Amino acid sequence: MVRFAFTLLAALFFVPAVFAQQEAPKVQVFGGFALFHADQAGLNGAVVGYALDQPPSLFQMRSFYLGGEAQAQYNATKWVGIAIDFGGRSGQPFEAPSSVTGIPTLSSYSILAGPVISYRTKSTFTPYIHTLLGWERTSLSGSTIHGPLGSITGVGTTYNDFVMALGAGLDCKLNHRFALRLAQVDWYHTSINQNLFYGSAYGPGRFLRLGNHEDNIRISTGVVVKF
Repeated sequence: MVRFAFTLLAALFFVPAVFAQQEAPKVQVFGGFALFHADQAGLNGAVVGYALDQPPSLFQMRSFYLGGEAQAQYNATKWVGIAIDFGGRSGQPFEAPSSVTGIPTLSSYSILAGPVISYRTKSTFTPYIHTLLGWERTSLSGSTIHGPLGSITGVGTTYNDFVMALGAGLDCKLNHRFALRLAQVDWYHTSINQNLFYGSAYGPGRFLRLGNHEDNIRISTGVVVKF
């Protein structure tokens, strides 16, 4: 009887703790860094050089941008939640020798939202998938590019477009409050009409036959705080 009472007492103590490990936090917040691989949609150095009246071999396109990402996620159940995602990145869209000055800065800011499905067990690791839809605003700063064949002035321009992120990630639990997002990888679809975007900066007709959507990749890592 004493053994039975001890076993029952132990079960009453440990079983709730086990289930508590399996419960999802009602709210979790993520913040971290993002590496963005940009789809150029047909834009290359030769196209840029021709459009800007410079040698075709002068410019090289930039493929990677550094940025940041933040998410707020509400978990309706242990498996299903909804997230609001904020992201941003910036950098020069193309590169040139140091003798070329005035290259503009490209920056993008986005807000997306959508469902998240997480596989929560007693394991330290929590994999998840999500589908996020939203809006992005991309800007190109105004500048005067000085190259070997002269100068050309571009005006600041912005472009608003639809964006979609389909991806998956893996969180590693550190304690009941914090987790490390080891990696999140998104197929990041944007719908920027490159002809209109760069044409509005440097004049219509300079950029032609470029794409009007881009299939990019975003890789993120950072810290998750659970409440």
